[in-house]
Amino acid sequence: MSIQESLDKIRPALQMRVSNSLARGAGVRENFQEQLGRFLDLLRQAVLSGDPAWLDTILAEWSNARTETDLESGERNLSGLLKKVITYSLEIARESLTEPEALELLSGLMPIYLYTVEKAAASENESRAQYLANELQTAQTRLQRLDKSKSNFIAVAAHELKTPLTLIEGYAAMIGDLASNENEQIHILIQGSHNGIRRMREIVDDMIDVSMIDNHLLTLNTQPVWLNRIFNMLHADFASILERRKHKLEIKPFTGSEELFFADPERLYQALKNLLSNAVKYTPDGGLIVVDGRTLPGFVEITITDTGIGIAPENQEIIFEKFGQLGDVSLHSSGKTKFKGGGPGLGLAITKGIIEAHHGSVWVESEGYDEIKCLGSTFHVLLPLRSQPSDPNLAKLFGANESLSGNPLTDQ
Repeated sequence: MSIQESLDKIRPALQMRVSNSLARGAGVRENFQEQLGRFLDLLRQAVLSGDPAWLDTILAEWSNARTETDLESGERNLSGLLKKVITYSLEIARESLTEPEALELLSGLMPIYLYTVEKAAASENESRAQYLANELQTAQTRLQRLDKSKSNFIAVAAHELKTPLTLIEGYAAMIGDLASNENEQIHILIQGSHNGIRRMREIVDDMIDVSMIDNHLLTLNTQPVWLNRIFNMLHADFASILERRKHKLEIKPFTGSEELFFADPERLYQALKNLLSNAVKYTPDGGLIVVDGRTLPGFVEITITDTGIGIAPENQEIIFEKFGQLGDVSLHSSGKTKFKGGGPGLGLAITKGIIEAHHGSVWVESEGYDEIKCLGSTFHVLLPLRSQPSDPNLAKLFGANESLSGNPLTDQ
């Protein structure tokens, strides 16, 4: 008996057994038998010609017929069907044929079956990969839309809050002017209002800065900068806070701190102030904060090291994101400098935006988070040492080839 005759002999039993095992319901089974009949017709042609590619068309149809649920769950229906066909072919061949006939049939079928299994697996993998790629693209689009909506909300909210805040500030000032100087309680209340207004204005300004950074609208006012002068200003501004928290701030002179370079001094002050505020906030009372640095070829590096509670490795990038707060948000408490005081979570994001606008970078190093051992953190700021301003008119003032050490502005 030829292989074709053997296949024809086992076909009715094979078709019935496979369809009964996989299809439920008379209507479904009848339709499935038709599909399985097509497969077996093509299988016979593949055996006759020795070319398994006869089955490519129906394999592609079955693979493409998978539902979204199948793709989502990773179901391999086609591979499962083919395994059933192979298993029942072996069983029925042993039951219906003599041993030589069964061996001859299976030796002719197995290369074709292996081909179909490989083809099905490749097709299913490709479909699954395409499905996951589409899902990822959809998720990325949604995240981008959400981030854009959040940025738009921040921008609108900041500008909408600024107008009533100005009115409140103005009316509070007028009430203070009208109040009797002898009424100490009223002046205390007015001073409290001014403190609240000032804090609110700082938050609104931060929101505006974040909006500008998100929309690539942050502009720099490039001027001559000396880091030691910025450090002196920071030391003076933090004096009362350091005294209240019993912190010691040590600013070490380093090569490059007295060197003139071009940057935006106000923005650099803002960025370094945020880092210093962060160090003060997350260092227990009586801690040490050290500002140091060094020069590298074409760059100056600033480090701010504290003896605080540290940052876990998995959170060392999150803290530079907008609203990137750590810990339980339900325990949030407002405060820029009190120990573990909360805030809107914008300071470090603004710092990152300012430093990157200068074509620099900022990152943090910490052994981990521990409120008992206080492992501390070190924030690094890397800034390019620009020897010439970006403004052509200012560049002419300093001279294209003039050494900075001989510039009269260094003596100011």
